[in-house]
Amino acid sequence: MYRRTARIRKALLSASALGIVAALQSPVSASTPSTSSPSTSKSASASPLAANGQLKVCDRRLCNEQGQAVQLRGMSTHGTQWYAQCVTDGSLDALAGDWRADVLRVSTYVQEGGYETDPQRYTALAQKFVDGAHRRGMYAVIDWHMLDPGDPNFNLARAKTFFTAMAKKYKDNPGVLYEIANEPSGVSWSKVKSYAEKIIPVIRAQDPDAVVLVGTRAWSSFGVSEGADEQEVVRNPVNSSNIMYTFHFYAASHRDEYLNVLDRASDRLPVFVTEFGTQDYAGEGANDFAQSQRFLDLMKRKKISWTNWNFSDDHRSGAVFKTGTCSGDTWAGTGVLKEAGVWIRQRIRE
Repeated sequence: MYRRTARIRKALLSASALGIVAALQSPVSASTPSTSSPSTSKSASASPLAANGQLKVCDRRLCNEQGQAVQLRGMSTHGTQWYAQCVTDGSLDALAGDWRADVLRVSTYVQEGGYETDPQRYTALAQKFVDGAHRRGMYAVIDWHMLDPGDPNFNLARAKTFFTAMAKKYKDNPGVLYEIANEPSGVSWSKVKSYAEKIIPVIRAQDPDAVVLVGTRAWSSFGVSEGADEQEVVRNPVNSSNIMYTFHFYAASHRDEYLNVLDRASDRLPVFVTEFGTQDYAGEGANDFAQSQRFLDLMKRKKISWTNWNFSDDHRSGAVFKTGTCSGDTWAGTGVLKEAGVWIRQRIRE
């Protein structure tokens, strides 16, 4: 995926300040099952957060506080060290109200000019964007975007510091999920599991109720990108409760092998697709909407929640906004969107 080459990109503008006034938005897409149909939309007057409350894992699914399975659909920010200017009052208003998203994934890179350069700044920035999502009634995934090096244990001490701060702040807030390792790579599942079993207690000490999302190895592919499959996790799961495992795919590159692994894994394990694109694994090139729809159909049928990469105006085809949009003040509608943005917005609105 193209963040692996991000170190060669120069940093862009710093974050725009979020305002303090925002209203809860109109109809959203989080849904719960009924006895007569696969899903029933919640009240149009309620936000996803207000309608569903504290989330939990039940029977391999993400469930609301009533124990009903839900599917969250939304967007992931780009790295906040580069594209914080794309996360503003206006863009979040559009995401919650116009797009009708349920969730914002806030991606805090560890290296590549991110957290390790100024932990206080990037913790505060992550909290600002999480708060912005909450004010609009959306959930927030707090993404520890470790990428290179691929062993999450390299950043164990930093992760403990970051998640302690985040869990202290949000311990009484039902609107967060903690993604503890974005894309482990070049490392065994046993080491990823060991890392998870060190970080989860740090979060639980502050916030015992929130769902924790555990990255799987080989860039969160359940090992497929490095010749394995989901069986290594099925046979040796993380020793913790109320967790889900993450899966990432890029439809133009990742074909039936990935789709089949997602299908099989979600029969045995709780899965959350915290990142995907309709392009190739670098977030570039032509969109493969047909293959993307196959993944989305599977995720809809099995109520697998997802966030799309990414909510920025990066020049690549995987960024939803046209280049230059984040320097302006127009966010809603399709005129500011690239082809992938138009497509993803419609799938969220559905």
